[in-house]
Amino acid sequence: MTSSETEGAPVGLVASDDGPTRLSLGVAARLSRYLQVLTQAQKMGRETLSSQELSEYTRVNSTQIRRDLSGFGKFGKRGVGYNVDALADEIREILQTGSQQNIALFGAGHLGKAIGSSDIFADHGFNVVAVFDADPKKVGTKVGGQSVRPIEDANRVIAEQDVLVAVLAVPGEAAQRLADELVAAGVRIIFNYSESLLDVPAGVTVHTSNPAVDLLHALYFYLS
Repeated sequence: MTSSETEGAPVGLVASDDGPTRLSLGVAARLSRYLQVLTQAQKMGRETLSSQELSEYTRVNSTQIRRDLSGFGKFGKRGVGYNVDALADEIREILQTGSQQNIALFGAGHLGKAIGSSDIFADHGFNVVAVFDADPKKVGTKVGGQSVRPIEDANRVIAEQDVLVAVLAVPGEAAQRLADELVAAGVRIIFNYSESLLDVPAGVTVHTSNPAVDLLHALYFYLS
């Protein structure tokens, strides 16, 4: 993918050597944040949200929000704001999240239980189809409605359930070895909640989440 914008394409789309234009990383990240807020607003029964409210919840400048959305059509009414349901549907279509994706969760400890019991993935079309743990004492227990399976079943389940996404809530020392096995089994996206920095081949995407890093980011803007 090139870094230049496609001539005549909406703002936020960049040319791709592999086919049609794609969203730039910055726009895709911001649209995902907008969708997160809109999804919560739907749960709260909100019908509209203004760009200023979106700005306050996402920490994205309201002018940037309007610029991002205007590249894909006309959304919102002056003095009224954006229709929550309509805008959420439009962003899901832009992000191509209409189809459900299967997820496998690895780790049934405190963090894994919190992740597996949350609606955060289901809200965006992700279905946790299996939970695994290497501890025999955790096998058979329930996490978010799923019975914890032995780690030895992972390859078979990944193939049977067409799992492309894995969530790692495991100790750091186990993360790289597990990631290697998952990549070999066909996983192409890894959400890494461990403290380990994962080394994966080209074509595999890793998203690492660390609460301490998020806290440092928040403190910087508070103190500066």
